[in-house]
Amino acid sequence: QVQLTESGGGTVAAGGSLTLSCESTVPAGRTFSEFVMAWFRQAPGKEREFVATISQKGWSIRYADSVKGRYSISRNNPNNMAYLQMNTLKPEDTAVYYCASGDTFSTGPHAYAYWGQGTQVTVSS
Repeated sequence: QVQLTESGGGTVAAGGSLTLSCESTVPAGRTFSEFVMAWFRQAPGKEREFVATISQKGWSIRYADSVKGRYSISRNNPNNMAYLQMNTLKPEDTAVYYCASGDTFSTGPHAYAYWGQGTQVTVSS
């Protein structure tokens, strides 16, 4: 069983920055570096959308067009942690942000078997 716990959400003014963290448990016999990590977000009344993903050892990274140039995804495998650094935030970035884990590198939510509970990010005008 993999459990993901997000932290770092909150309210920030437009143009500001925020860093989200995701801590993962690792099943016996596995290592964190076996898992692809990703971030998705969901605004009220909208579908869950892809934000960013990072491959098992961090060698491959993909971003949604809406956040590229502003967001940075990273991971620290010895600490079983993934991060999302968000800069130049806009009101349209307001959403619940979810950390996800899976075994294949993908921008699609169905590729990820494990999900955190989400953390709220609110960007005020």
